[in-house]
Amino acid sequence: MTTLQRDRETVTSPNGAGGEAPAGAKRQLRLPLAPSLEKRRLQAYLLLMLIDGLVIVGASLLVSLLYLGNASDPQTLQQINLYVPLYWGAALMLRAYSIQALTSLRYSQSRSMLAMASALTLMIFVAFFTKSSEHFSRVSTVTILVVVAAGLAWARAVTQPIIRSGCGPTAQNVLVIDDGGSPVRVPHAWHIDTREHRLRPDRNDPHMLDRLGMFMTNMDRVIVTCPPARRKDWALVFKGSNICGEIVDPEVQELGVLGAGRGFGFGSLVVSVGPLGLRARAVKRAIDVLIAGCATLALAPLLSVVALLIWLEDRGPVFFLQQRQGRNNRLFWIYKFRSMRVEKLDASGARSASRDDDRITRIGRFIRKTSIDELPQLLNVLRGDMSIVGPRPHAIGSLAGQKRFWEVDSRYLLRHSLKPGLTGLAQIRGLRGATDSEEDLSSRLQADLEYLDGWNAIRDIRIIFATFAVLVHDRAF
Repeated sequence: MTTLQRDRETVTSPNGAGGEAPAGAKRQLRLPLAPSLEKRRLQAYLLLMLIDGLVIVGASLLVSLLYLGNASDPQTLQQINLYVPLYWGAALMLRAYSIQALTSLRYSQSRSMLAMASALTLMIFVAFFTKSSEHFSRVSTVTILVVVAAGLAWARAVTQPIIRSGCGPTAQNVLVIDDGGSPVRVPHAWHIDTREHRLRPDRNDPHMLDRLGMFMTNMDRVIVTCPPARRKDWALVFKGSNICGEIVDPEVQELGVLGAGRGFGFGSLVVSVGPLGLRARAVKRAIDVLIAGCATLALAPLLSVVALLIWLEDRGPVFFLQQRQGRNNRLFWIYKFRSMRVEKLDASGARSASRDDDRITRIGRFIRKTSIDELPQLLNVLRGDMSIVGPRPHAIGSLAGQKRFWEVDSRYLLRHSLKPGLTGLAQIRGLRGATDSEEDLSSRLQADLEYLDGWNAIRDIRIIFATFAVLVHDRAF
């Protein structure tokens, strides 16, 4: 353990307990600042693997004893010998043993469930091609899986506090070095000031590099905030260290940078890659076509009756078409059942409907209240203009207070990176209806941006089911 003398102690511990001593006080700064967590993380991974294996074996033997009357049944033992290695392999591939699994119980449990399902699929595949599937009891296999799922979820919940006590809340040692740049505070990290400890990224001074190395010993991640003139020096120091080094640049957050790229003689900041890859787009489109197609057929009688009632009330057109902005900022024509009088239709959407709006017809008030007026947008989904789930498309003339939507928040255009949806995260949270103030737009925009951050099919299905609870709402005028 290396010890240095300093006039003032300025290292802040991860829990924020550190502080400054009175001027002139002598305190010892012990280096390394923290013990290595690599060994502890490895031990935690092995503990989780062992517990997962024991849960699978224990559940299998228990079900075999209760259902078959024999805990050591040959078929059960054969399943255990096949399933345990398949589970471990799937869990490793799906990051069930990772830093995030050590720090997030929800992530840990979900990854173990996914690994269990993947291992089952592989086991069925192997059993089919080895012609041994007929030897497995379907009832006992399903029962074992249910018991294993419950056991894995419980075991991860029980071991989480143990792992947290050994590895800390982040399972990483993080050091933040303030070298005169923008202020940065990272929870559960060590914070030091180069001016207090006389540190500098001097590549020509071996002793200074040695001192920097002592500070960075056992750190998993080191973050430096410094003026632009010293970024290159710190970068070279990091490159010569066995460390994950990062340099703070305020423009990264301002531009929303996702990564960096290097070309032929130039460097670039990656600020956009699109929220969905080809595979995700294909899955989302398949879900859209399946649901929209089935819904259109199932709702055909209702759609016909509503169309007839609209026409009978004033002999006007059944549908209302309005231009709205969709993916890639492209305009498209959205279909809705007409709910307003023909002579008072608002093609630009500049005026939001109000509670006692004289433009709305009798049948129009009902279909708006029950969201039936939105059902023709199933045709937009089938055409590919819209998706079942996504940010709701807004009329180009819509106002939030006295401003256009894109004037309220520059991030508004980010929601156009996906197809607009029939429903979305904002809608199931009750963020719908007229935008009388800028806050009305800001709250639903935040929900839309949250939806864009990490799409998955399961969340879309949840949003679809949650939509049924808000079809009738008091914000529909």
